[in-house]
Amino acid sequence: MLHYLIMSYKTFLSCLTVFFLLVSSCSANKLKAFRETRVALYTVVTITVYADSEQKAKTAIDATYSELDRLGRLLNFYSEDSEVSAINRYSGIKPVRVSEDTVDIIQRALYVSRCTDGAFDMTIGPIVKMWDFEKKIVPDKKSVGEKLNLVNYRNVVIDKANSTVYLKKMGMQIDLGGIEKGYAADRAVEILKKTGISAGIIAVGGEVKPFGLKPDGGPWRVGIKNPDQKNKDDELIAIVKLSNKAISTSGGYEKYFIKDGRQYHHILDPATGYPAYKCRSVSVIADNAPDGFPTGIFVLGPVKGMEVLKKYGLEGVIVDNNGEILATNGIRDKLEILRPHAGGGRK
Repeated sequence: MLHYLIMSYKTFLSCLTVFFLLVSSCSANKLKAFRETRVALYTVVTITVYADSEQKAKTAIDATYSELDRLGRLLNFYSEDSEVSAINRYSGIKPVRVSEDTVDIIQRALYVSRCTDGAFDMTIGPIVKMWDFEKKIVPDKKSVGEKLNLVNYRNVVIDKANSTVYLKKMGMQIDLGGIEKGYAADRAVEILKKTGISAGIIAVGGEVKPFGLKPDGGPWRVGIKNPDQKNKDDELIAIVKLSNKAISTSGGYEKYFIKDGRQYHHILDPATGYPAYKCRSVSVIADNAPDGFPTGIFVLGPVKGMEVLKKYGLEGVIVDNNGEILATNGIRDKLEILRPHAGGGRK
C-alpha cells in the first residue's frame, strides 16, 4: 500500500496552507484513485476522485475544471472582463446585473462579514491594490487612511430578485479572493457527483473538501501546515480526520515579504489596512467550505475567534502569534497534534 502526501508545483509551495494525506488503494468494488493538478481560479487546484475506470475519472475531472474556469472568469478581481470588475466600475453609479453565482458568493461574503463583525470584508479591494508583494511596496499611512472610508460591507446592496449588485460609494471595490476558493470547492463537489463520482477530495488553494467515503471506509486525513516550518521534516503541525467536512486555512506565511526587518503578509485588517498579527494560522471546519471565516478569525485574534467558532457551530484550529495551538472541543478527538508549539511570533 502506497502512502503519499499530495504536493503541487514549486511556485505554489510558498502559499499552500493545507495538505491532504491520501492512501492509494483498490477496494472490493475495484475503485481506484485518479488525481490531476491544474491551474484554475489563479491558484493550483488538485482533484482526486475514486472511479472504476480512467475514462470515467477523466470525464468528471475535465467537467469540474471547466466549471472552475467559468467561475474564475466571473470573479477575477484583476480582470476587466469579469463581473466583479463590472460591479466595481459602476460603484456609486448604478446596480450591475450579474449571474446567480456572483450574487450567491457575495451573499456568502456578507454573511461571513456579519458573523465576524467586519473582520472579513470583501470591500477591502481599494486597500488590496495598494500593496505589492512582488515589489515589496508598503503603502503609507496617509494613503491607506484616505481609502479606508471605502471599506464597509454594509454598503453592498444585493437585489436578488433582479440579480443585481450595487456598491453605494464611488470608488468602492469588492475582492472575493478571500472566499471564492471555498465556493469553488463546493461547486466542484456538485459537478463530480453529477458525473457519477461518489468519493474524492478537492484542494483549491487553502480549501480542502473531501466527499463520500474512502474505499477502505476510513476518514480522510488532512494535514495542517506548520506556520513556522524550517525544514521538510516539520512541514505539518497537525493532522485532522474528516468525514464529509470541508476545511479552510489562512496563514500569514502564505504570501509575505520582509522589509526593514519587519514581515508584511497578505491578511489585511479592514479596520487599519495593514496586516493582522494576532494569529499565525487559522483552520476552520464545517459541512460546506467555510472560506472567509479563517481570514476573519485571523484578524479577530484567538480569543474573539474562538467565540465566533462556538457561536456559529464551527470547528477550528488556531495557532496564535506565540505559536500556541487552540482547538474547539468538537474537533479534539479527531485532531492529531504533531508539534504542540509552532514557534515564536513574527511582527
